[in-house]
Amino acid sequence: MRTEATGGSGHDLRHHGDAEVRDDGAALVDLAVNVRADTPPPWLREEIAGSLSSLAAYPDGRAARAAVAARHGLPEERVLLTAGAAEAFVLLARALEVRRPVVVHPQFTEPEAALRDAGHAVDRVLLREADGFRLDPAAVPEDADLVVIGNPTNPTSVLHPAETIAGLARAGRTLVVDEAFMDAVPGEREALAGRTDVPGLVVLRSLTKTWGLAGLRIGYVLAAPGVIAELERAQPLWPVSTPALAAARACVAPRALAEAGHAAHRIAGDRAHLVAGLARFASRGVRVVEPAEGPFVLVRMPDAARVRRRLRELGYAVRRGDTFPGLGEDWVRVAVRDRTTANAFLQALSTALPSPAHPPVPLA
Repeated sequence: MRTEATGGSGHDLRHHGDAEVRDDGAALVDLAVNVRADTPPPWLREEIAGSLSSLAAYPDGRAARAAVAARHGLPEERVLLTAGAAEAFVLLARALEVRRPVVVHPQFTEPEAALRDAGHAVDRVLLREADGFRLDPAAVPEDADLVVIGNPTNPTSVLHPAETIAGLARAGRTLVVDEAFMDAVPGEREALAGRTDVPGLVVLRSLTKTWGLAGLRIGYVLAAPGVIAELERAQPLWPVSTPALAAARACVAPRALAEAGHAAHRIAGDRAHLVAGLARFASRGVRVVEPAEGPFVLVRMPDAARVRRRLRELGYAVRRGDTFPGLGEDWVRVAVRDRTTANAFLQALSTALPSPAHPPVPLA
């Protein structure tokens, strides 16, 4: 684990999984994007469609804000609705006065990109494969006044203990925790959302991943009232559309929370199946970062760039790993899908990998 000062990013921080399935990739089986399959569900589509009759009026976010606050047991002044979590990173970068921002990598690259676009010089703490990409709080510089970390982390799928992350809090420091995938963790264990005892804590949540709303853009920020007020001043008027507000209310209702909980357990089972299948390629140099806790896994393999191209020829898109600081060209991220899809992908991977020294074990 090391700290890295970077004058230039050295990585394509604006490359995201959707680039793998655009244009000529549109017909591929999508294992590159982490949006849950078969979403949004019919009942959520109906809620969104029902809001369309109100489009003549300006969006009123009060009911949605109250619903999100109630879901986390917080007062409304601790909640800000945003056009997806990505907007929240831009607001943080523009609104907060920051001297030394630090981003813990590998992780989602948009926080660093937003900070750089706002004119900040960004330091990186690079977690190491040898440590399982786990956080050592001592690696974060004491004078960092903004620290950004994901939990569970994209792309490593590592779930850091809540108290380890909370231990990063300091007087005068803003601690930003990206919990975009926390609702895919059974019981949301290790979540910090709803906590008010951690100084400087800012938690970001996204509703686009679990509910298939990437095209609608809806997320929210949980933070102290003063921070929320600063971020709100940096927002344009009416930043969240009426359909997105309807989706927010629906996705934090008890019915939705119960469905998300069931989906999290299903994802955990499907992930275990995928990881077991990938383990069969260990003799061919394939390694999965474990334990994986998100709806995706990070995989190291020989000649990954060539394997990824071959997989595309066979009909599958996976996310390249070399655009994440701290990783290189021998990494890919694979989204968790149902077992039938996983089995077909594993068969394709068997073909795409370099020839084994011994014949592969047949896949179930």
